Amino acid sequence: MFDNLTGRLGDVFSKLKGRGSLSEKDVDEAMREVRRALLEADVALPVAKSFIDKVRTRAIGHEVLKSVTPGQQVIKIVHDELVEMLGGAEADTSISLRAAAPVVLMMVGLQGSGKTTSTAKIAKRLTGRDKRKVMMASLDTRRPAAQEQLKVLGEQVGVATLPIVAGEQPVAIARRAVEAARLGGFDVLMLDTAGRIHIDEELMGEVAEVRDIANPHETLLVADSLTGQDAVNVAEQFNQRIGVTGIVLTRVDGDGRGGAALSMRAVTGVPIKLLGTGEKMDALEDFRADRVAGRILGMGDVVSLVEKAAESLDTEKAEKMAERLRKGQFDLDDLAEQLRQMGRMGGMKGLLGMLPGVGKAQMQAAQAHMNDGTIKRQIAIVSSMTKAERQNPKLLNASRKKRVAKGSGTEVQEINRLLKMHRQMADMMKAMGRQKGGMMSKLFGGGGGGAMPDIPPELANDPKALQKALSSGGLGGGLPKGMGGGLPGLPGSSPGLGGGLPPGLPGLPSGKKKKK
Repeated sequence: MFDNLTGRLGDVFSKLKGRGSLSEKDVDEAMREVRRALLEADVALPVAKSFIDKVRTRAIGHEVLKSVTPGQQVIKIVHDELVEMLGGAEADTSISLRAAAPVVLMMVGLQGSGKTTSTAKIAKRLTGRDKRKVMMASLDTRRPAAQEQLKVLGEQVGVATLPIVAGEQPVAIARRAVEAARLGGFDVLMLDTAGRIHIDEELMGEVAEVRDIANPHETLLVADSLTGQDAVNVAEQFNQRIGVTGIVLTRVDGDGRGGAALSMRAVTGVPIKLLGTGEKMDALEDFRADRVAGRILGMGDVVSLVEKAAESLDTEKAEKMAERLRKGQFDLDDLAEQLRQMGRMGGMKGLLGMLPGVGKAQMQAAQAHMNDGTIKRQIAIVSSMTKAERQNPKLLNASRKKRVAKGSGTEVQEINRLLKMHRQMADMMKAMGRQKGGMMSKLFGGGGGGAMPDIPPELANDPKALQKALSSGGLGGGLPKGMGGGLPGLPGSSPGLGGGLPPGLPGLPSGKKKKK
């Protein structure tokens, strides 16, 4: 969502970093460009103006203009002010469940913003991660099959839904839902209210009536990030009439310009709590101001990447793989599992968005035709092989390769590239397996070492410091030399953070030239 803004700000800061000293005129010129970039990203004018004023006041101070690295200082100031605009690094953006059961969460918003899907996503998260007993109830009696949709989603995610009674009105449904949740011993009750194409008096009156009946502990406004400035207006009106405690921003993975996210917190004072990053039921992220600011400025979000790796890692499979790698074993089944894990972590685009140097990384990936489709084709190639071929790739002669290519709908050249990548990774894994300190256990989650070493937030926003810490072993053993920015499911050789895509990513060349 922030790609265009990231690119524009990156161009501005590249000019600043290339200068040994800055004058007040240089700062003013940079601020004009930043202001233009914010307005083009649909950030509200008062928010953009206030932001620029704060940054300029700090940027023309003595500590910046007389600094050894003034360009870096200005970038740090912009980062700090972005974090403040988004709510502050220390803001508590978690959904509060500190109330007597059943805790009522009411979902509000316009029609088409993704309320029903977001309701199911949050319910799944509360059930799986927080171990709460959740019930969902649809109060949308206007949109055809809205109640049936929530029932189907409930069955998909394993969450109970209130039985549908034909002809029952929203207020009566809310009253019945609260009573059913109390009698059923549920910890959380989620009410999915009806929406409209636009805000009207009838909608507000209905939602206010449900609020008075259910007395929700949290009222979450679901807003579509693709609607730009209008999303901010919607948030203001719902907050004034109903009282909103948090915002769930959907379609963050789309090509929206990001202005809604940057403006909502500043205009309404209501925190953004969750980001919907896709259609899948687990495509939901906690909102952290410092991490989002890091992504906007191309600093990446390594902390979220590590958390996602930990969540998606199958501990039992990881321990088996770690044991195999200790013995120097890495066959095509292991490679396919790595590729599948990459998909579970959000695919190539999701991973690149969290790596420092994201702009360069995505550009390199596009040039190499590397995308999620490539990863799926590589998995299809492995799946088209026999068990013996997967365990011993040397069996793949010309005729076997033609058979695999036909079975997977690919070309022989793609199979050759996959086999070359496997050989490079196998050599790297064998070298890692010989290192002392249980690196395989740490990297793949075995032996109680955790999926990855903890990375402090201050390092996550400083690519050079992070790269140095990783390579030097300063993060609980760090990563072995040659791994650079490698992560489970995203193997890399040579420094990969801060320098674009780590060579060794599936489908990309290693970067080493053969000697003639």
